[in-house]
Amino acid sequence: MSFATWAQPIVVEGVVPNQATKQAILSKMRSVYGQDQVVDKIQVRAVSAPSDWSNTVTQAISPDLKKVSQGKLTVQGTQVQLSGKISNPNELQPLVQQYQSLIPSPYRFTQQLQINQAEQRIVDDTLKNRIIEFESGSSVLTESGKAILNEMATALHKVGNKKVKIIGHTDSSGDASKNLKLSQERAEAVKTYLISKNIAATNLSSAGLGSTKPVADNATPEGRRKNRRIEFEVL
Repeated sequence: MSFATWAQPIVVEGVVPNQATKQAILSKMRSVYGQDQVVDKIQVRAVSAPSDWSNTVTQAISPDLKKVSQGKLTVQGTQVQLSGKISNPNELQPLVQQYQSLIPSPYRFTQQLQINQAEQRIVDDTLKNRIIEFESGSSVLTESGKAILNEMATALHKVGNKKVKIIGHTDSSGDASKNLKLSQERAEAVKTYLISKNIAATNLSSAGLGSTKPVADNATPEGRRKNRRIEFEVL
């Protein structure tokens, strides 16, 4: 069971033992993130679950999750892990302590939280959850895509000599291997464009993940549009 808190909407996926558990989890997620922001990809199957598993999972869905960006809460058996980035360094330790108190024995809480450095915030604030668009099925940037990258080039100049990874994603339509190739080509096209705007090539790297990291439901046109995206990670 995992909750991807990378971006809106929030994707909830995994396997639960019964319908009551599924509804309890969805209800708690919607109370935290909003009724229309939660994508249900939970499957109900006859699987064994540790004692009090449903209550533990719903307890772990705390409003403090909203402090985590690019994040994921994963519950596997009695292992609960929270990963992602925190913008305010002063909130990291209290959040960890709260989760350690929320998760009862025999459950075990681990975390891989990082401070979202100022440079990453500059990049995130520039992108503003907008989609850098390409011509359909190609790695050719649209004019609107170039306009966003012009703003990004200005932001990257502010970042200085930090290295930045450009990550391409696609929706799940079509062949997975072709989607992987397309995502790589699109990330490389963004890199090439930014280099043309005087961003040092040595500070940029690119990668494509195809359709393996969706942030929205591929069953809807809007969800597929959100999944066709470029992300920037300050290393």
